[in-house]
Amino acid sequence: MAATCSSDSVERAARLARTPVRAIRPGGRGGNNRLERVEAEDGRSFALKSYPRTTGDARDRLGVEFAALSFLAANGIVEVPAALARDDEAGQGLYEWIEGVPVDSPAAADVDAALAFAARLHALRHAAAAARLPWASEACVSGAELIRQAESRLVRLRQVAAGHPGLGDLLEAGIAPILQQSAEAVTFGPLAPECRTLSPADFGFHNALRRPDGSLAFLDFEYFGWDDPVKLAAEFPLHPGQSLDETLRARWREGIARVYEDVPEFHGRLAAFRPLFVARWALIVLNEFLPERWARRVAAGETDGAAARIRQLAKAAALLERVNET
Repeated sequence: MAATCSSDSVERAARLARTPVRAIRPGGRGGNNRLERVEAEDGRSFALKSYPRTTGDARDRLGVEFAALSFLAANGIVEVPAALARDDEAGQGLYEWIEGVPVDSPAAADVDAALAFAARLHALRHAAAAARLPWASEACVSGAELIRQAESRLVRLRQVAAGHPGLGDLLEAGIAPILQQSAEAVTFGPLAPECRTLSPADFGFHNALRRPDGSLAFLDFEYFGWDDPVKLAAEFPLHPGQSLDETLRARWREGIARVYEDVPEFHGRLAAFRPLFVARWALIVLNEFLPERWARRVAAGETDGAAARIRQLAKAAALLERVNET
């Protein structure tokens, strides 16, 4: 990959790394952010992550991710990159560079590794510093809040549906009925402290790397915080960024039930909320139709908007076909 030679970017990276920098190269998949590989003159490599600021999104994604990784490292979690330095003015964080390849074809052992990681996070809810951690982004604090979040996304997409063939039909025939039939979810009130867990909030093999020794490293903690474990349990097998067959999905469902066996009302909330999480994820993958969301994708390096929207429509439709999956 071609190196970035801007003197300003090299100087900024060197200041964060506290060592002379030889080159900066594109770092691969960065999602909503720009990820670069910083190569120091002494042979070390670092991950430089830039967090674009967008209108209408006041979340401090840099601050949340840096604090989350620092908390995890302080509590002995080694499956994540180390947080090294940050530049709040530039909106950049410097992290450990993890050598690895995408987990494109997960196996049973990988699901077990994800379950073990979720269990370690759940155990950390009792850590002294955990009380200072924020709620996860779009945390599921009650059934009513989950419905509100989904309806808010639906309203926003309806505003742009007229300009995109197929979008309106999917919203009205596929998603709106799920929200209208969600009365049982409302009966679950505010999430009690004993029902909470710590969650990456965007957890899956799409945010993981397989190290050379075969172990997994989990990435992207910019939405980390307190949440209902039901959300992580339901969303992991639904995430469109990864492909799990029914055997692996069943392995996850059985394993995560054991991880959260001490959580009151876990199974009741999971049964009531799961259709809403299906609808929520269908709405999330349709974000490419929103101008402000596409602006973030462009900032992260994407350019083909029409192809992305066609792809996301298909993903949303596929998700909705799984609404009755147990």
